[in-house]
Amino acid sequence: MDLHLHTAASNDYQEPHISYLDILRQAEVRGLDIIAFADHNTVAGYAAMQKEIEQLTLLERLNRLEHNEKRRLDEYRRLLNEILVLPGFEFTATFGFHILGIFSPETPVAYLEHLLLTLNVPLALLPEGSSTVGATADVLTAYRVINQAGGLVIAAHANSGNGVVMRGLDFGGQTKIAYTQDPNLHCLEVTDLEKRGRYTTRRFFEGSKPEYPRAMRCIQGSDAHRLMRESLQSKYLGVGDRVTEILLDEVSFEALAEVLKGNDFSLTRPYRGPAQPLDFVQVAREEGPSLVQSFHKSLAERGGYLNQILEDVCAMANTNGGTIYIGVPLNPKEKIVGVREPKRSIEYLEKAIDRRLSPVPEVHIDSLVSQGQTVVRVNVLAGRDVPYAIDDNRFYVREEAETTTAVRDEIVRLVERRLMGEVTSLVKEPPEPAGPPPSTARPAVEEPGPPRARVSAGTPTPPRTGVEIVSSEERDGTIYHAVRDLRNGSLIKNVTKSSARKLWHYAISQAEAGTPALDRINWHGNMALIEERRRDNYVWYDLAMRDEEGVHVYYGVTDSGLNEEWLELVQAQSQS
Repeated sequence: MDLHLHTAASNDYQEPHISYLDILRQAEVRGLDIIAFADHNTVAGYAAMQKEIEQLTLLERLNRLEHNEKRRLDEYRRLLNEILVLPGFEFTATFGFHILGIFSPETPVAYLEHLLLTLNVPLALLPEGSSTVGATADVLTAYRVINQAGGLVIAAHANSGNGVVMRGLDFGGQTKIAYTQDPNLHCLEVTDLEKRGRYTTRRFFEGSKPEYPRAMRCIQGSDAHRLMRESLQSKYLGVGDRVTEILLDEVSFEALAEVLKGNDFSLTRPYRGPAQPLDFVQVAREEGPSLVQSFHKSLAERGGYLNQILEDVCAMANTNGGTIYIGVPLNPKEKIVGVREPKRSIEYLEKAIDRRLSPVPEVHIDSLVSQGQTVVRVNVLAGRDVPYAIDDNRFYVREEAETTTAVRDEIVRLVERRLMGEVTSLVKEPPEPAGPPPSTARPAVEEPGPPRARVSAGTPTPPRTGVEIVSSEERDGTIYHAVRDLRNGSLIKNVTKSSARKLWHYAISQAEAGTPALDRINWHGNMALIEERRRDNYVWYDLAMRDEEGVHVYYGVTDSGLNEEWLELVQAQSQS
């Protein structure tokens, strides 16, 4: 599918002589099954094609078709029988952010035009196809209006120009979070879907970042403003030059919407022509365990495998949700062993979760094949009924790639989160005002997060993972520390080196050894990379930040905790 095609109805289209039949023929040549016309702030292109077909059909009914007209009508019928063409538009929201609204072919053109007027596109500019239309509705309003109208809401080229990821734009973190995590947004269209590595857009929005807990599906589209690309070096793509493959039961808008709104991200992938099916389990293994992903070789009780799986289910339900693969060794170079009798194994695991976890979290368990072996996959949704426990009194949380026992303050935090959710559900939203939606969004309410130091202009935001030793005190020969967990903001007091778990133990050891020496930090503005540590596929950073309160040292920060400022520093230091 290519859900982002422009036509001559967009005023920046580079080949205005190209017909709608030319676009359909090119889509056929490129092997596309589904396309969408998404012109700038207009549906004039789709409407013009529909009008042409209606006129030819009327002439046929009146027996007045010329030979060349009959050939065009036959060609339209043949191509539209092979390709599902969806109406849509690329809306320009306030501040220039682009949003795709894609609709069922049953949607009347007049209804889509009314939607654009509701979004404050001026009536006089409706047929222009311009990406510049003045003060329109804001991003969040556009998401809501398009979704409520039955459309698919896709953030256009989200990671590049005019994209809601806001690369290079200083809009503030809360705005970026709201624009990419809103429940009315169905997926992100990105330009780096085929790239691998820790810094791709898909990895950023996989659900492992604390401030971006909702995993977002990423797809790609050509954003074609011409029929064919002039050369491989040209940045202007043609029809089908950047395509997403999607697994559907049938080629229909309803089936498409079900997948794009669903949680099974293995049903879409980048497409570059005929290829072997992508092994999603192997891709996951190469990415390695993370906050939202874990691997277990067996489901057997002997050896403690079942307990470890249940602990992961509990921890993920208490944290950000995630996916557990069973029958898969952790080392991606080892052969997958699979699970015998997967159907019985799934039933066995479902019963174990029902029996031992309280309350029972929402999970979806299925199986898939990798390297000729059947693997069991457990999708755990982030729980709304936290805290979850095993055997009534064992609480677990997910800390980066590991499951750990929750300490007291973490359990308190989970209870607070549950109570906050209950209070929020009791607050009724005010009725929507009559008339068109407002042109500005209501101020976003910031979720409770880790306490922040007072910062002045030019001082970065602290990372969102790792730990900070806030204070230390010696009593009777033992040093007691107050440790702040940056992921959830918990401040845990009276932690000693002997009682600390892995990352905390490391941080306390460094602090007690006087590392880093504050007078030897190599500052870059108010930020510093002290040390980068690697093991297998994992990377940890020790970072420092200074503000009016002094110097803060953050130990064991992972990639998922880096915002753009820290990421830029780390990448620059790694390359030097």
